[in-house]
Amino acid sequence: MPRDIPVGNGNLLVTFDQDYCMRDIYYPHVGKENHTDGHKFRFGIWVEERFNWVGRERWNLNLEYVHESLLTQVSALNENLEVHLFCNDMVDFTENMYIKRIVLKNLAQREREFRIFFHHDYHILESSVGDTAYYDPDERAIIHYKQNRYFLMSGIRENKQGVDQYATGIKEFHGLEGTWKDAEDGLLEGHTISQGSVDSTLSFSVRVPSQGEQVLYYWITAGENYAEVSRLNKMIMGHGPEYFLRRTENYWWAWVNKEEFNFANLPEKVIKLFKKSLLIMRTNIDKNGAIIAGNDSDVQHFARDTYSYMWPRDGALTAIAFDMAGYLGVTRRFFDFCLDIIRKGKESVGYFLHKYNPDGSLGSSWHPWVNNGERNLPIQEDGTGLVLWALWHHFDKFKDIEFIISQYKELVIRCGDFLASYRDSRTGLPLPSYDLWEEKWGIHIFTVSAVYTGLRAAENFAQFFRETKRAKIYGRAAEEIKGAINKYLYSKEHSRFIKTLVPQKDDSFELDLTIDASIYAPFYFGVFEPSDERVVNTMNSIIEHLSVKNGVGGIARYNGDEYHRVIDNKDVPGNPWFICTLWIAKWYIAKAENLEQLQESLPILEWVASRALPSGVLAEQVHPYSNQPLSVSPLTWSHATFVATVLEYLQKMEKIYICPKCGNSMFRHQEGAKTAQVK
Repeated sequence: MPRDIPVGNGNLLVTFDQDYCMRDIYYPHVGKENHTDGHKFRFGIWVEERFNWVGRERWNLNLEYVHESLLTQVSALNENLEVHLFCNDMVDFTENMYIKRIVLKNLAQREREFRIFFHHDYHILESSVGDTAYYDPDERAIIHYKQNRYFLMSGIRENKQGVDQYATGIKEFHGLEGTWKDAEDGLLEGHTISQGSVDSTLSFSVRVPSQGEQVLYYWITAGENYAEVSRLNKMIMGHGPEYFLRRTENYWWAWVNKEEFNFANLPEKVIKLFKKSLLIMRTNIDKNGAIIAGNDSDVQHFARDTYSYMWPRDGALTAIAFDMAGYLGVTRRFFDFCLDIIRKGKESVGYFLHKYNPDGSLGSSWHPWVNNGERNLPIQEDGTGLVLWALWHHFDKFKDIEFIISQYKELVIRCGDFLASYRDSRTGLPLPSYDLWEEKWGIHIFTVSAVYTGLRAAENFAQFFRETKRAKIYGRAAEEIKGAINKYLYSKEHSRFIKTLVPQKDDSFELDLTIDASIYAPFYFGVFEPSDERVVNTMNSIIEHLSVKNGVGGIARYNGDEYHRVIDNKDVPGNPWFICTLWIAKWYIAKAENLEQLQESLPILEWVASRALPSGVLAEQVHPYSNQPLSVSPLTWSHATFVATVLEYLQKMEKIYICPKCGNSMFRHQEGAKTAQVK
């Protein structure tokens, strides 16, 4: 189930599903640890002996964000209960506190008492074993804790802080469901403390006049000890929750508007998704710099693992998008995160392994170190190449030499030396590794193109620092790879690049001729020009064979893709992927020589924008019949690809609109910093 409206600050990330249930609470890292383990935190209303948990089954829900901010804007209407809720959720941009504001509108023609219930199903440190839940009379709050993780829940209404009812209890043991069942009669038994596998529920009572409104605030504070959650609780009470809501809304508005872009002729829905994407991407970035692929715990039910890792490839492509948009601080932390990894362990040779946890430790992997009794280096080499590419893009844009010098000495040289040497002496191609989809071992056109662009980046760095000998080594290796691509990885017979070469024991290659969207890579990573006949033939093959032709549209990953597959027929080669569809738009933009050609990409940008959730969230895939999101949602890579594609469009506008007299562009896509306006 998608995570429609994530809110976070780099330490604390809170996500909600389509039923407006809180589903994930990540702390102290974005993506680690998930203290709900994906279980629902229910939120419900009791009035006049009737009770409903908020959800799509009985409520009319609309989940969005306040305009250009990471403050949610949720409407929940229940005509049967005659109540309309208007809610805002946020995580403070500096403090580890989550606050919900509820404006409760009584639609009945009489005054009524409402009881609002909040249920907490913590699995602290991602386990239900050994938790404690208790009512704290000093804080007038429920507290859950285990070891050095504490969570405090309280609220305020009608200038009264503290809860009206509470209960703690046992769950998931001897058939016990938890205290949420106790809440459904409108009364909680008030058990003050429970330990083991526990949950809790608290409630607030408010009287609302006929056709009137009341405002209620609820919050969670997170910390490593009691003193910290108590400090935050007192801070909310001292300033008032509205203070934190306002300052967080204003901060994110200023953050997303700090650069003044000229969006030219882009449709309004594309512009809106561009800004929403920047904000949603930001929720998936940890304070220490890790760019996390996605934080949707529902995917663990598919393979018992999640997307809450930093893949070097995804991270590098997202860093490029942020740098293009002017977010220097975000990307610096990412590159420092990569530098810390490359300084230690096996990676010090000059490569990145499969994926990493948000704290920098090595993530889970299914890539073996031994295959058929032989040692094998279990890497996705594209990740190493793309980190170098992104780092050069960063330096070329910002020229921050004092930052880059340690990166050059310890990351660029190590990785550049590795990429130049980890090659087949016979062909000049990189040695085998895993493909970008993490499925196949071999020599892949996407990976080879990424290695090429990584070596060009290393060459640029070496030339800048006047290390001529080193620059020649990297440049020669890149040229040899380019020649080898033309010789081994382009098929004249099939008029397209070859997805994969699988080495055989007799030094021959088995050709994987699958038409895969990733064969777009040679033009995007600068191996060949976008108008090169080989590129044109390849991109036309992708469009012809991977377009979803049943009306939904979009581009599939490859023919017969089984990952979250919905249907198998000739009109649906696979589920449409946002990134694969946007790769076609990138090609249209790259080869455009006039405005008419450039605008060929607009229908794709609009296609993506029209398939985002109302909040702006983009999943990994789209259902080929219903347009509903599939797989992890939101996916950082989807948003980053959209942002980068929009900016590539605007940058190409600058190149097209050249004054014939002075030779300067008559169009500027980025005018400079915009002064923040306090609301």
